[in-house]
Amino acid sequence: MLKAVILIGGPQKGTRFRPLSFEVPKPLFPVAGVPMIQHHIEACTKVPNMKEILLVGFYQPTEALSRFLVSAQQEFKIPIRYLQEYAALGTGGGIYHFRDQILSGGPEAFFVLNADVCSEFPLPEMLAFQQQRGDPPSFVMLGTTANRKQSLNYGCIVANTDTCEVLHYVEKPSTFVSEIINCGIYLFTPAVFQHIGEVFQSTQRELLLEESTNGWQRAEVIRLEQDVFTALAGRGKLYVYKTDGFWSQIKSAGSAIYANRLYLSQYSQCHPERLARNSPGGPTIRGNVYIHPTASVDRSAVLGPNVSIGKGVTVGAGVRVRESIILHGASLQDHTCVLHSIVGWDSTIGRWARVEGTPSDPNPNDPYAKIDSETLFRDGRLTPSITILGRSDPLPPPPSP
Repeated sequence: MLKAVILIGGPQKGTRFRPLSFEVPKPLFPVAGVPMIQHHIEACTKVPNMKEILLVGFYQPTEALSRFLVSAQQEFKIPIRYLQEYAALGTGGGIYHFRDQILSGGPEAFFVLNADVCSEFPLPEMLAFQQQRGDPPSFVMLGTTANRKQSLNYGCIVANTDTCEVLHYVEKPSTFVSEIINCGIYLFTPAVFQHIGEVFQSTQRELLLEESTNGWQRAEVIRLEQDVFTALAGRGKLYVYKTDGFWSQIKSAGSAIYANRLYLSQYSQCHPERLARNSPGGPTIRGNVYIHPTASVDRSAVLGPNVSIGKGVTVGAGVRVRESIILHGASLQDHTCVLHSIVGWDSTIGRWARVEGTPSDPNPNDPYAKIDSETLFRDGRLTPSITILGRSDPLPPPPSP
């Protein structure tokens, strides 16, 4: 029996994703036509003997989140529950706080996935890798290759090339350590809680020595990366499964456009029914495009590559859209051009308007390059990025005469 835990964070995070995160919790933002965490859930349901999926975070249980959970359970025929933290407890503190729920039913192992990553999610391969080792207490982290400069922005893994044992782990080092980086996707056995518990006890003792008045809360803030993996490295307990499949973080709105492209490209193998096709009387489709069944798209429009058209969207005559996400209820009036942009919920772009952002893609000439999660401003100047139009609220009725 297996379980999966998806760490969805909470409203104090995701500042680089604004203004989009003002409207919906970031994990529910649609990428390639479905909420971001649905890609995680789909990957988990493909693992044999998966019995339950738990979402852990400190978002308030909103109507949107509740609706999504009900819909996902009906679609995937698997229990999916949300466990709300009382505060931000860190990547390790959340699963330790809810360890009884995770261990309920006696799972042999459980996956932990960060919600803000985009990946092919090679979960069955990670499970087979662990089982081939013949060492049940071992833990597996997913790793991939980055270039030397960008590796400093991630957790870096030094591993034995023959056994794949993690010998050394450093989170965001100041100097080069390794080109193998942590993907934020893990496979644990229940034994991991012993190691997390040791960190908790150690932190609690330190706080008691400091005579902290709020130590019990602070002690529960545990980071898997800095607090647990660093200690486990070199002890024969932690291993890395390296993937050559696509992987990216989704920290900013620009990275959502890139993730949209990656997932759309994957649809040709796993979900061809989600991709739009050229047909008589329909719009011109170039490359990979998702169009929600309720959208209205004029036959003279040209869409793609790498475009997602959301629920109830209206696309007028002569419209051109490329490398963009058009969200629920938006209206693109005749002859508009939208490039490298996210058009927000219920927004309207007037006739002949041109909305164009600056792509923030990884270097196409470097096979190991990752997308840079730039800050909004750098050296006092606005960092070029994609264009975002936020939600358009309906206009109030005109005053009565």
